[in-house]
Amino acid sequence: MNLSLVRSSLESKQTSEERKFRSNLNKGYGAASPLHKLRLFDESNSEDDVRVTLYRDSASWCPYCQKVWMTLEGKRIPYRIEKINMRCYGDKPASFLRMQPSGSIPVAIIDGVTYNQSNDIMYALEEKFPDSNPMVPTEPDMRMNAQSLLRLERQLFSSWMYWLTSRDTPDGRMRENFVATLVEVENALTATSGGFFLGGQVSIVDAMFAPFLERMCASMLYFKGFQIRVANGEKTNFPAINRWFDSMETLESYQLTKSDYYTHCWDLPPQLGGCFSEDGSKQFQDAINGSNGSWDLPLAPDNNGLEPDWSWAGDEAAAKREAVERVTSNFEAIVSFAARGAGKSGRSYGAPLADPNAIPNESIQPFVDAAMMVICNKLLSETDIESAACDKTLAELVSVWKKEGGNEVMDKISMSLSYLRDRVGVPRDMRLPAARQLRAHLNWAIMKLR
Repeated sequence: MNLSLVRSSLESKQTSEERKFRSNLNKGYGAASPLHKLRLFDESNSEDDVRVTLYRDSASWCPYCQKVWMTLEGKRIPYRIEKINMRCYGDKPASFLRMQPSGSIPVAIIDGVTYNQSNDIMYALEEKFPDSNPMVPTEPDMRMNAQSLLRLERQLFSSWMYWLTSRDTPDGRMRENFVATLVEVENALTATSGGFFLGGQVSIVDAMFAPFLERMCASMLYFKGFQIRVANGEKTNFPAINRWFDSMETLESYQLTKSDYYTHCWDLPPQLGGCFSEDGSKQFQDAINGSNGSWDLPLAPDNNGLEPDWSWAGDEAAAKREAVERVTSNFEAIVSFAARGAGKSGRSYGAPLADPNAIPNESIQPFVDAAMMVICNKLLSETDIESAACDKTLAELVSVWKKEGGNEVMDKISMSLSYLRDRVGVPRDMRLPAARQLRAHLNWAIMKLR
């Protein structure tokens, strides 16, 4: 097997836009991606037009970074990105700490002025770029409504935090408080005539609500067994909130920054100092973590009704191509990263899936390399015959590996693939449909190794 052949196979199946992805990425053009370090949107802008540098977290976990990121994209303001670790998964560079002694993110430099609070950045962007898709209402009644909604957003945030980071009281007071506030949000959205909080046009209110409502849907289901977002057509007590999510998901600015339940439910506890599970939540945790078979092929739609599929991200074949593109574009580094699973752990950080100083097991990398080649070919298979050929190829490799290294080698390959599977992050690495396919195909290989 040869990486160039895998890449050639991928290119033969890609759309013209997919083939342009990497070149557009380097130029700052094309569809929005977390991989952009320079964002010019299109050829009407040049690097000379960039007046903003955003310092955001490198894993795309931070909700405060997300709302600033969404604002820049929604207003189509050219910008540069500098990625900074959150404390829970790595160290921050000294140059950043000199600029921001507290180490907190996001930080933005706009026209040479440093802003170090997310809300300050958002309002500064509105002031400096007033003609670029305005997000703050100017009509007095609308402004008053926006301020009222922003106060409600803070109330919802507080009730969520209070319950998420504690076990509920015997009388269910924390749940009751959260639900009552969420119903206020539901009522506010029911009263609007459009898809967003202030009507038919997205505003700063939506940008403020989005990161936390998104995380509530994930964390309340995972830790509390409380479902807010449902699959299309399913019954819910929160239809207006679900319609609002549908509207948000039409926006490229939100599509770009949106994460999945698995990523959120593993990144929130280290950020918050812990989240507490209620009785009855384990079934949801198993489904979100894939430990109940939900990450096995064939994948069930909407993770069996728990997390709506991202239909706006394309079909299954597009998701598979995206997964292969992301893997093959950084193949050697990804193989080395996976081999950490059979290597030595490094310095411990707060996030359990963060191990930036781990040392890979170099001796296992050739085996992981070969397995990843087969996985990529399996992802690109378009017929049962092609898929069966991948099954046969992996079975032949497994037979040879068992003879050469026995169970010890097999275990180390499995550990490496599992390490990679558990660390596929959304949106940092790829979008949810691609992540689901990659996780499931890694699982396919892991099961063949047993």
